[in-house]
Parts: sequence; structure tokens; C-alpha cells
Amino acid sequence: MTPGLRVRPLALAAACLLSVAISSEATALDRADCERDYSPQIGQSGKDVVWVPTPDELVQRMLRMARVTPQDLVYDLGAGDGKIAIAAGKLGASSIGIEYNPDMAKLASCLVEAEGVADKTKIIQGDIFKEDFSKATVVTMYLLPELNLCVRHRLLAMKPGTRVASHQFTMGEWEADETQDFEYRSAYLWIVPARVDGTWVLREDGGSTTTINLTQVFQKVSGAAISDAGRQPLVGATLRGEHLRFAFNDPKGVTRTFDGTVRGREMAGALKSGSTEITVRGAPQGALRPAVWAEMPAQCIRFYGK
Repeated sequence: MTPGLRVRPLALAAACLLSVAISSEATALDRADCERDYSPQIGQSGKDVVWVPTPDELVQRMLRMARVTPQDLVYDLGAGDGKIAIAAGKLGASSIGIEYNPDMAKLASCLVEAEGVADKTKIIQGDIFKEDFSKATVVTMYLLPELNLCVRHRLLAMKPGTRVASHQFTMGEWEADETQDFEYRSAYLWIVPARVDGTWVLREDGGSTTTINLTQVFQKVSGAAISDAGRQPLVGATLRGEHLRFAFNDPKGVTRTFDGTVRGREMAGALKSGSTEITVRGAPQGALRPAVWAEMPAQCIRFYGK
């Protein structure tokens, strides 16, 4: 073997080590590395908002309120520097942040790498009014009240049970299911409700039926049980995602409680009276009533124009 042949493996190894060293130097190690080319300023203007980061403690509260788990797909609307999407990734969830500002989106993507969650978290440079987030199981946001109202109809069209968490601003007439305060700031949680507004017929295993008329505005429900003896108002009616619960007095004056789920045009659960529990299934008579409360406000059309 010639001397030249002995040197080549050593030269190749040295070249590989040099390449690894150069690659390591090019990889962002912390926030300072990511902000070398672009450092956002609190209060700077964006497309529809100014940038103000959510405090770390409030981020954690929002994610706890939404009960984020590794099984979730979290979308953060107006991701900024990616803080909420990164925090969701650290909980094991798959997360996607949508950020309009290309410089901010680039910074957020760098921070995703620096925080070691690139396998879980992705930043999209895009417009929240044009990007599709309908597959999310959790949506988070820190927008302005008008923007909340203008994405509200899209949130209400998502799968019942989807959790929505907002920093500071509400959803107008759609009351939050849960609120937490922290140092003069608020976090709100909504659960997307199933559509139940209509007349339902519940059928027991033995063949008996109960007719229930439900009226709905967002997650607020009311109504009556209808029989030949007349109408009995529902008591304690609650709707949380797909979970529906209410009570009423039957024609014999016995209080019966329904506890079950609504999935599309199927209602299923149990009617309880004392220690007796009967399995029931139901379907609506005809079409459900239109959900006017879930429509887009007229003033929002400007965000969805060409």
C-alpha cells in the first residue's frame, strides 16, 4: 500500500469533522442566535394587530384550560414568535402556528429549532383568514375583539368538542365556558358545541318514546318535553361539546334525567329516574333549525375578500 493511500482516510475524516463543526456553528442555539437578524419590538404593528407576547404563566394556563395532550393538534392564530405553539409542542402535542409577518414567522421557525420541538411544531407564514385550521382539536389566539368575532363562525363550524383558548379578548355573545385571571390579564376557554336546535324523538329499548324540543344559542340550551299531557320545561339543561344533559318531569310526575351525547343527527345516552336507568337513542324530526348565532357577522367580509 502506498503512503498516499494511507493519508486519504485521515484527510476524509478531518474534512467530515470540519463540516460537522461548520454545521453546528450555523445551527441556532438560543434566542439570541435567532434574533441576530431580526428582533421584534413589543407594540410593533402587524397586519391587523400589534405584537405583544403572552406571559409564560398565562400560556401554560391556556394550555391547561384546553387540556392539551400529545393526542391534540393545536393551531395558534397569529403565532408571533411561536411561543404558544412551542409550548404546546413541549407538551407532546402536534402544533402549527400561523403568522402573517414573514420576518416574525422566520424567527418563530428558528425558535422552534432552538427549543428542540421541530418534530412537533411548525410555523406557517400566512393569513389566519385564508389558512385552513379546521382539523385542529385546540385553537389558541391572542387577537383583538373584532378579529375574534371574525373567526368565530369558523370556530363554531369545527368539530363539537374542539377547545378554543384566548388571551384577554372574548367572543362577543358567545360566553366563555371557563375564565381564569392572572396579573390583570384573562384567559378564556370555549368548547365548540354540537348543534341540537330542533325537535328530537328519544326511543327507549322497550319501544317507548319521548319527544324533546330544544332551543339553542351557542352552548346555551333550553326547551321542553312534549307528551299528550302537555309540555314540561327542561331543567338544568347544559351542553358542553357533544355532552348534553337535562331533566324533566314525565306525565306521571316522575323526574327523569337525560345524560348523553349528540353526534350529528344522533343522540344517545341514558334516561334516569331514581335507581332506574334506561338506554335511549334519538334523532331529530326533520331538519335542525338554522344556527343564526353561528353565522359570520356582516362586517367581517372585508377580512375574507380577494
